[in-house]
Amino acid sequence: MKKVKIGKSQVETAPLGLGTNKVGGHNLFPDLSESDGRQVVRAALESGIQLLDTAFMYGKGRSEELIGEVIADFPRDQVIIADKAAHDFSSGEMILNNEPQFLKKSVDDALKRLKTDYIDIFYIHFPDEKTPKSEAVGALQDMRAAGKIRAIGISNFTLEQAIDANRDGYVDVVENYYSLIHRDEEKKLFPYLKDEHISFVPYFPLESGLLTGKYTKDSTFDEHDPRSKNEKFTGESFRKTMNAVDAIRPIAQRHQVDVLQVVLAWYLANPDLTAVIPGARNAGQIPGIARAAEVRLSNDEYELIDQAFAAE
Repeated sequence: MKKVKIGKSQVETAPLGLGTNKVGGHNLFPDLSESDGRQVVRAALESGIQLLDTAFMYGKGRSEELIGEVIADFPRDQVIIADKAAHDFSSGEMILNNEPQFLKKSVDDALKRLKTDYIDIFYIHFPDEKTPKSEAVGALQDMRAAGKIRAIGISNFTLEQAIDANRDGYVDVVENYYSLIHRDEEKKLFPYLKDEHISFVPYFPLESGLLTGKYTKDSTFDEHDPRSKNEKFTGESFRKTMNAVDAIRPIAQRHQVDVLQVVLAWYLANPDLTAVIPGARNAGQIPGIARAAEVRLSNDEYELIDQAFAAE
């Protein structure tokens, strides 16, 4: 895979990464196997995926620990670690905290769990309500100057918060919710990021499986299934998404791949996106994800996918 550069930093990575909230994220998903989590990370790295996107909140540090165990078997310069922090449990309750002292401690603690000397990208996971964002980013700049991180990111920030955070030009990358069916960031945020040479990495690119092709308009969900109460999986919203998925199935057939690979290929070809980080629960899902890097969409195919979802 051709490398991409993260903002104005010196960090370069293959653009197809792995989201690891299902690796040790016991507080987010039931019945996770830590053995499966380790195997997912190992399979990803062996397949050529470099970028591992984790966070303290994925298992309150457990995801970082599992990743640290696996990457010990790989050359460190072949792994790009993106980590995040903002959730503070020190009071006994969870609060969002962007205070400089907290962020610096978060970096130091993450380094210990990952068993590494540096983290390639460190994000403020969520903005808090009180800390000036430029001060929060300034703390990460101090950690970069100390060699503990290599690039600075912000996540779940609005355009206004991003502008405040980037007051001194230190922000390299933004990670926000974005997908083919959730494209709000295109209108305001993307033009700003382009002007400032800031990268963008979307999370939830496959919309909990909605964009993988495994569902059809006839799919139904038992009343005990959480999807039966999720508006994306019911009613008109679900029908529209499935219509768009059906419209791009011929592209997948033409390339002899699944819808999953075509959708990921669209993200990889999107000039507004720097990398994409689909998640996986087991190692068996990794080959399908990795194969997306081999799909080369024509301009017409790219536009057809774009319009199929834009029309919905």
